[in-house]
Amino acid sequence: MKKQYLYGSLGLLSLLGFIGVFTEERSFLAFFAFAVDFQYFFLPSDEMAEAQLTRAAALGFVAGMLAMAATTLGTLLLGGTPGRAIAAGCAAGWAVSVVMFAGLTALYGFRESWGLDRDP
Repeated sequence: MKKQYLYGSLGLLSLLGFIGVFTEERSFLAFFAFAVDFQYFFLPSDEMAEAQLTRAAALGFVAGMLAMAATTLGTLLLGGTPGRAIAAGCAAGWAVSVVMFAGLTALYGFRESWGLDRDP
């Protein structure tokens, strides 16, 4: 299976947004942002696109782990309970990794469309 299909499958997370539509939990509406990942099912597969997606995913993961560690330690140092600290760390790590992946993917896509193919 090609990596682009795996990235396209991230669009299925957008289905969680319907929880926010049919219940009072409006924070689930943020999952509709994953609907843009369905585009990877329709993009032509090339090595450069897969390398860019892999790089964005790796950098997003590392940034998420660093944010999780910093948030967890910061919450503990500010007097939070361990349970609250790990919950805040997980939420921050997930948010940072998703934002970083989406931002880098967009940046790489814009650079390719502008003809700036060179890696940073």
